[in-house]
Amino acid sequence: MPNFRPLTPLIAADIIIELLDQPKRPIVLIERKNPPFGWAIPGGFVDVGERLETAAIREAKEEVCLQVTLKALLGMYSDPKRDERGHTVTAVYVAEAKGMPQAADDAKNLAIFEMDKLPEELAFDHAQVIEDYKKFRETGQVTELRVSD
Repeated sequence: MPNFRPLTPLIAADIIIELLDQPKRPIVLIERKNPPFGWAIPGGFVDVGERLETAAIREAKEEVCLQVTLKALLGMYSDPKRDERGHTVTAVYVAEAKGMPQAADDAKNLAIFEMDKLPEELAFDHAQVIEDYKKFRETGQVTELRVSD
């Protein structure tokens, strides 16, 4: 019997990092070094054999040199059109950190943003993710399920 493996989307983990030691708990965004270009939430692909949560913590350390503590799973984002490179599903976590981030790995640059001063051009579906995060920050409620296109 042949070993059949289904063709499935890639899996990623992204992290909205709140800086606890700065006023107004700003968040860290990276400017992407590789296509698609633009500002983005730090994150990346999950390695085979790795938990989503572990991947999120690893990606934060690799991209912005911060040790994070995960607070919540904001939501899962699975729109097949969210990534121009192909169908990618991501788990987005909210995390806390202290210290000064530094751009590394896939990050060309980074900046710290207060919620009312975010960049207009965000990569992927990160504008939607940030809107969901704003609601989470105000209410403590995670993202509602999206079951239609």
